[in-house]
Formats: sequence, structure tokens, C-alpha cells
Amino acid sequence: MARIISLVNQKGGVGKTTTAVNLGAYLARMGRFVLLVDIDPQGNASSGMGIEVKRVQQGVYEAIINKASFRDITHHTQIEGYKVAPSTMSLAGANVELVPVEQREYRLHNSLMEVKHDFDYIIIDCPPSLGLLTINGLVAADEILIPVQSEYYALEGLGQLLNTVNLIKENLKPELSILGAVLTMFDRRYQLSQEVMQELYKFFPNKIFRSVIPRNVRLAEAPSFGESILTYDPKSKGAKAYERLAREIIDTEN
Repeated sequence: MARIISLVNQKGGVGKTTTAVNLGAYLARMGRFVLLVDIDPQGNASSGMGIEVKRVQQGVYEAIINKASFRDITHHTQIEGYKVAPSTMSLAGANVELVPVEQREYRLHNSLMEVKHDFDYIIIDCPPSLGLLTINGLVAADEILIPVQSEYYALEGLGQLLNTVNLIKENLKPELSILGAVLTMFDRRYQLSQEVMQELYKFFPNKIFRSVIPRNVRLAEAPSFGESILTYDPKSKGAKAYERLAREIIDTEN
């Protein structure tokens, strides 16, 4: 049965999608069967893996409204064992359309039950907000991974995110847990990056991954070619960092 991990941070530009795409790639490289689920209407995780979102006829939206099954919407990637359930243009209206739907917070969770035994990991890339789609991503998950950018405003809003997680644990998904936080866009040359890391330990004592994702040009370039860093430049510093992160997560398997 798959281990479902949602990547969430309501701040944009923190490396959330980059982490989702590349973590999934390295987990697959290490022999796990992985499904990347893109529930961000921007569709960056989908396009970053070479899927033309505008041409997708059926995606996550169709699965959560029961017009398609998850097995029907998944796309293969050039990495063996790695599949993507893409975002579609229709997903943009889901935050509004799902409001009157019965058990609206469980739509993604219920839809994923069909494929939970097909994969070792299901990685969910959530939108940069705390709306209904992100709540679906949290309720569907077993654990959440929080990417945090090593910049001045990085910790702003983390308290709100943690309060949302606690509300979901209290009311919707008691077994939801925080896998940890991962520091992204880290530059050891700057004192600020070190200070952000120290502050982060106050929010997540004993839950900070040792693997730190550096600020890396090759990581930024890879999505424009529709590739993960694993296939685009496996020798880059960014690639090595995500490889280490994947190994750390595998080490936490029960």
C-alpha cells in the first residue's frame, strides 16, 4: 500500500513543485513505484515532466468528480516506475465547484483508494494556498513534507499552515503526521540562509531533513525541458541533494 506524502506550503516560489517532481524521480530511481499527483491548477508539476497541460483531456479534476478513474488519467514518464496524474485547466474552478459537494474534503482521498495498492509512494503537489484543493491534498495524505525557502520571509505563514494541519488532524484526518521540513534554495555564502535554518528548528525540532537543497541553475532549467533533474543533469549539485533527500525518506520507511 502506497505511502502518501503531500508537499504543502501556502507561500509560492519555495521550491515545492521542484521538490515534488525530483523527489518522486529519485524514489523511482531507487526502485519504488511512484505516482506524482498534480492538484495545483497551474500545472507546473505536470509540465515539468513533459506533459502539455492544455492538451490533457482528463486529469485529476475528472478523477475527483468521478468522471474518470486514476488509472485512466496517469501518464508514463521517461523514468521507469514513475507516473504522473496531471492537472487540467478545469481544476482552477474546483475550489468553488466542490463547496456544495458532500464530503468535499475527501474527494481526492476517496479517488486515490483505487490506485493505493499500485504504488509504493504517491506524491501530491498542492497549490500555494490553503484552499479546498490543498485541504483535499492534506486529507488524502499520510504525511506532509514542507519545503521552506531560505529567505527572509520564508517562515512567514508557517504558523498558519501548522494551525491548518492541526485543525485537519482534529476534525478530518487524526492520523495525519508531519514528515518534516526541507530547506530549499539554500546558499551557504549568506548568513541569512544560516539564520533561517536556525529559526526553522524552532518550528520543527527533530523534523528537519539533513539534506539541504541548494540554489542551483540546473534545477531551475530542467522544467523548461520537461524533465526532472535526474534526467536533465544527474551530476549537478541539485541532483545530488534530491538523491540524498530520497534516501533519507526511504530510511524512514517502517
